[in-house]
Amino acid sequence: MEENNKNLITRPPVVVVLGHIDSGKTTLLDQIRKTKIAEKESGGITQHIGAYQIEKDGKKITFIDTPGHEAFSQMRSRGAKTADIAILVIDSCKGVEKQTKEVIEHIKKANIPVIVAFNKIDRPEADPEKAKRELQEEDILVESLGGTIPSINISAKTGQGVEDLLDLILLIAEMEKLEADISKPAIGVIIESYLDSKRGPTATLILNEGKLKLGDIIATPSTTGKVKSLEDFQGNPISEVYPADPAVFLGLEKVPMVGEKLKAFPDLESAQNYLKVPEKKIEGSKTIEIKPDQKALNIILKTDVLGSIEAIQEVLKTLPQEKVVIRVLKAEVGDINENDIKLAKSSNAVILGFRVKTNPIAKRWLQREEIKVTVMNFEIIYELVEGLRRFMEKILTPEKVRTDLGKIKVLVTFWSKKNRQIVGGRIIEGEVEKGTQIEVQRNEEVIDRGRMINLQKNKKDIERASKGEEVGILYEGNKKIEKGDVLVIYKQEHKKVEL
Repeated sequence: MEENNKNLITRPPVVVVLGHIDSGKTTLLDQIRKTKIAEKESGGITQHIGAYQIEKDGKKITFIDTPGHEAFSQMRSRGAKTADIAILVIDSCKGVEKQTKEVIEHIKKANIPVIVAFNKIDRPEADPEKAKRELQEEDILVESLGGTIPSINISAKTGQGVEDLLDLILLIAEMEKLEADISKPAIGVIIESYLDSKRGPTATLILNEGKLKLGDIIATPSTTGKVKSLEDFQGNPISEVYPADPAVFLGLEKVPMVGEKLKAFPDLESAQNYLKVPEKKIEGSKTIEIKPDQKALNIILKTDVLGSIEAIQEVLKTLPQEKVVIRVLKAEVGDINENDIKLAKSSNAVILGFRVKTNPIAKRWLQREEIKVTVMNFEIIYELVEGLRRFMEKILTPEKVRTDLGKIKVLVTFWSKKNRQIVGGRIIEGEVEKGTQIEVQRNEEVIDRGRMINLQKNKKDIERASKGEEVGILYEGNKKIEKGDVLVIYKQEHKKVEL
């Protein structure tokens, strides 16, 4: 037993930052990265690898910089322990929003310590106390309200409170007694993966146990290989990786899935035995019933890796579909090609590209006048979701909102020509405005609808008049107004429909 203890080392905490899309989690990660990572290389961090590490008071902290809770939940759903501590970022101006509640559920299922960071505290409308009370309804009771969950007020934009947040992370890490056995075979989690056109299958991992070295034979449930290259999060070559340190490596035969466990093996045969039957991707959408008051949005999804398809399809389910129903006609890995364009045209679909390009032939197809296909490309999952949400709202017919302003009793009719007519009357209700809509009522029945071209009082143009005043109006409509008719004056506006 004593022998084993010699191999136990204290390891850095792995932290995941989660929150609503606009809560400021990306700004927080950027603020920490900007202030805490020494720019040793001229370019600093040249690429996004899904994780980075900082040093505070001589101690390291690893941050998982995922596209959001959808990737985090993808890892957790495969049984991979990715993070030790979760930071729940709340916009202290808006409080707990619908998506925040979804994030809270993910944190609860992960069963890890959480710190609540009330962000945007620099704004005058910030109200962290209100947000605390809303969190209480979600069973998140912060210490200042008598609970056990630590919270902190921050401004990711200005940096206020960020140092205190880092201190809090280190304190919790100390209490959790985070240790790892470096004598065990390496076990880690794939947190990002893609196909590099020059280097081949590339992945970022965080180790849980053991040490990963150059030349190690490795496998995930979907692929095997041998570690050919190791780099730290800043792209510097390294020879081995320790627990909780993020690293980029090459050597797998295929691109692994995000969230898969990676293990080191003594030989290739053992590694191949770890492989599981690959998960099949279903092409085409199952029949979905579209109700008369709904619209359908057909989607062709092209992504860089299989893991991205999973993460995106999971997050698409969270979009409201009462008004617009999403149908994924095809979801596959690879660049956008001419077959995708043809399918999109024939099925009236939109093409969503995630970290992919459009090949030259497909580009030429798109330039043809008769091809009216929308292609949207994204690099970040939450931007894809927000872009799709806006597109869904755009295809909805705007609601017509009518506001009645006043009524005029017609006392006299004057000149008329074609579809225009001048009439005079008294305002018997409310007020009237120039340029508004008119409903003509005769014997309490609507006989015509038109619009007011001009409004006059005492033969002078005016903008508006109120109850009791007598006015003359120039009306444009299909039928002639008669003495005794009642004109209902109203405004009709198109209001954008939200999902």
